[in-house]
Amino acid sequence: MTTSKKDQIRALLKSIETGDPASVAVVNEAKYIQHNPQTHEGSEGLATLFKRLSKTEPRVNMVRAFEDGAFVFAQMEYDFSSRKICFEVFRFEDGQAVEHWDNIQERLGPNQSGHSMVDGSTKVIDLELTESNRTLARSFVKTVLVDGQLYLLTDFVDEVDYVDHNPRLGDGMDILRSALAVESEGQRQIDYHRIHRVLAEGNFVLCVSEGNYNNIPSAFYDLFRLNKGKIVEHWDTTEKIAPRSEWKNDNGKF
Repeated sequence: MTTSKKDQIRALLKSIETGDPASVAVVNEAKYIQHNPQTHEGSEGLATLFKRLSKTEPRVNMVRAFEDGAFVFAQMEYDFSSRKICFEVFRFEDGQAVEHWDNIQERLGPNQSGHSMVDGSTKVIDLELTESNRTLARSFVKTVLVDGQLYLLTDFVDEVDYVDHNPRLGDGMDILRSALAVESEGQRQIDYHRIHRVLAEGNFVLCVSEGNYNNIPSAFYDLFRLNKGKIVEHWDTTEKIAPRSEWKNDNGKF
């Protein structure tokens, strides 16, 4: 029986905790392209790295995992010296992972509605709606978050059942609309500029974007759950993009 790509990535990331070298075989290290700007490319084999990290007694939990063609994307909980929430994205080629992106932030919360950054629904359904859900989520990010057309918010987001796991926000249209409208020094506090990638499986869609948060260049990873053509649940991470002078590889964040 063939192991799914998402299960191979689950085993790979769990080996950060266990130090198991066998799981690293899913990665083609000769082709591997690393997009985390804080990670040197090719400086240390993954098996060696993960074995070293396992000695620090980390904790690794894959909360949600999805497949979209050549891509696996997952929401992770990490506990190294501090607790963090991360989205991981891997691209496969010829049966191995050859490219990696991520977005990580400190775990905060619970938010004002009592939600953590990771609780909520995990079940993938509506596989036949993958493409329509992808289109709707992309349109929401472009229309509302990039172009700032807040008056169209309810065209995309369920007015009654919307649940938000952002640690600084909470449930409902009023909170979301207010957060998106806030300005600082003449600029939107949450200021999306460009969508880079939209990955989807069934009722879940991950949008990868860049922009500014509080006037700081940032990467936004937004995971949406959709139901009946509307966004009903949202998780995210926001990470500062380091200046190019601090990058440890030349592949770029996106």
